[in-house]
Amino acid sequence: MSHTPASPTPLSYKDAGVDIDAGDALVERIKPLAKKTLREGVLAGIGGFGALFEVPKRDREPVLVSGTDGVGTKLKLAFEWAMHDTVGIDLVAMSVNDVLVQGAEPLFFLDYFACGKLDVDTAAAVVGGIAKGCELSGCALIGGETAEMPGMYPAGEYDLAGFAVGVVEKSKILTGQDVASGDVVLGLASSGVHSNGFSLVRKCIERAGASLPAQLDGKPFRSAVMEPTRLYVKPVLAALAAHPVKALAHITGGGLLENIPRVLPDALAAELERAQWPRTELFAWLQATAGIDDLEMNRTFNNGIGMVLVVAPEQADAVAATLAAAGEQVHRIGRIAPRGDGAAVRVA
Repeated sequence: MSHTPASPTPLSYKDAGVDIDAGDALVERIKPLAKKTLREGVLAGIGGFGALFEVPKRDREPVLVSGTDGVGTKLKLAFEWAMHDTVGIDLVAMSVNDVLVQGAEPLFFLDYFACGKLDVDTAAAVVGGIAKGCELSGCALIGGETAEMPGMYPAGEYDLAGFAVGVVEKSKILTGQDVASGDVVLGLASSGVHSNGFSLVRKCIERAGASLPAQLDGKPFRSAVMEPTRLYVKPVLAALAAHPVKALAHITGGGLLENIPRVLPDALAAELERAQWPRTELFAWLQATAGIDDLEMNRTFNNGIGMVLVVAPEQADAVAATLAAAGEQVHRIGRIAPRGDGAAVRVA
């Protein structure tokens, strides 16, 4: 007597943990956000297999400059505090500020959002921040990827990565090769911790326990900590268009001590004066809570300076005035000197 095997219960992709309908709903929420970032050059954006962008014709020898980054462990606080609307700005800033350093104008941005189970509201808040960051830096949110991967991430968590492409005229690429002894170092104020050093920030919060300050620098504690990375693109591009600038450095992981040397000739050093820029309550609290010295602060955090420019002494006032007119807090934080046997960055 033959037995017909029972039909297995149908298993859909949704049963396996992937909700195609939720993904479609997110794309519909993203479309109007991306539309606000459209700029000249976009031929086809969100929805295709690849995004199309026409290289600007205004440059005789256009060179593409690309950068990629994530947000790091700052996301752990975004999950814990349910603050999802600004980490997208961080994501954009980390890449476009890097591209800017070589004198490039950011053209377009792509994001990658990965999670275990897609929560459309959370993802839309994150992508809303990405779109805002693109809008503020004048680049198009041209595409991206939302990956729902059951079992890869704990409930309520996600990861972010981003990719920016900019363009610069070949003859105007900033290399730092013309930096000379006696040049002035200008620092642009950061908006806070930006997006580096958060493994230590989280340890400080853990150590402080219930004794966290209610406010820092006039903002609620959590807002001060999560303040998004400042976007320096438009003010710095205005300065580059109006004045000769020799070098730029984005102060990210490694702080002032590790990032400034990346744009200096080997024989030169930057001598910085700590008294020349304000000490914020946020950084003072972090240093006191962590119990670390100035050296460790300057190589872990931006410590109040998010972007550095090196200019000739006779250009310093004019460059500072252009940046200030564009809304930046500009500080003359030091000068370039022969390196000798000393460190590439010296802070006194």
